[in-house]
Amino acid sequence: MQKNDWIKVLTLAIIVAITVAIHYGWVLTHFFGHSAWIHAIHSRLCYIPIVAGAAWFGLRGGLAVALAISILIQPYIFILGAPHSDVSSELVEIVFYFALAFLTGGLIDRETKIRKRQEETQLQLERSHQLSMIGQMAAGVAHEIKNPLASIKGAVEILKGDEATHEEKKEFQDIIVREIKRIDGTVQEFLEFARPKEMEFARIDLGTTVQASIRLMQNQIESAGVSLETDVPENIMVMADPEKVHQVIINLLLNALEASKSGQKIVVRLGRDRRAATLAIRDQGDGMDPDDKAKIFDPFFTTKPHGTGLGLAIVKAIVERHKGTVEVDSTRGKGTIFTIRLPLAETGK
Repeated sequence: MQKNDWIKVLTLAIIVAITVAIHYGWVLTHFFGHSAWIHAIHSRLCYIPIVAGAAWFGLRGGLAVALAISILIQPYIFILGAPHSDVSSELVEIVFYFALAFLTGGLIDRETKIRKRQEETQLQLERSHQLSMIGQMAAGVAHEIKNPLASIKGAVEILKGDEATHEEKKEFQDIIVREIKRIDGTVQEFLEFARPKEMEFARIDLGTTVQASIRLMQNQIESAGVSLETDVPENIMVMADPEKVHQVIINLLLNALEASKSGQKIVVRLGRDRRAATLAIRDQGDGMDPDDKAKIFDPFFTTKPHGTGLGLAIVKAIVERHKGTVEVDSTRGKGTIFTIRLPLAETGK
């Protein structure tokens, strides 16, 4: 038995000892003498260890406690003469002890079996989900690598011939390099999702990190004809992995940029309350239907013609590993807003 089980057994033994002591009048006789109501109290007190034994150890526990009490009060019934109650009523009480043990212990055992079956069913569902995820991952890898490989194969076949001009050869060489980088990016994304690296937490200024990510993306955003509005104060401290937080922000900014058209605006706002920092990134794109919004963080789900569907799943995983939350609010035709909440760093850390 485990340590906790021994503690429970000792507790039951103490309770049984106290109730038997009361039954024999060893505890209260000094104050009240041998009284019938003391024995009535004892009869009810015996229910406590029986129910506790059944609750902790099931049917066997309840029966063991009932048996122990029954044996311990035998001298009182048959030797001392049971001065305030006849033998038959005492025996009926013992039968009731065992009936209570059977009823309570049986119900507890039944509940335990049901809970175990539910846990086994849940475990089977999780395993099935894992197998399904592996299948989806394999299909996603195959799909994302197949197209670049086809482009590389076509470019190599053309380069093998003598018909292509110098300029065309350079163009096809660039295609090969680009598609190899695309394959590498796909593989890295899958590895990030399947085997995330250990976090290296530090006390960081989230405002400074967000500003650095925005500066990195600013030219790309403005080149697409999309304006950028920011409200990002500094001195909002969180315990986080700066590289992972940077990855999350870049991913969400890219997501907002891909959803935006020329002339539209991306808004980035950072704030805080008493417990958490809140980062909101909003675009003015087409938005999403409720069905798409419900699946937006699912691995391999994407509404884009190209992509692995892992970007937002990785974002969610990173944020949750920081004990934060990420939410999406989107309406078709009205744009999308992603909101991240990260716990503030404790003062002095």
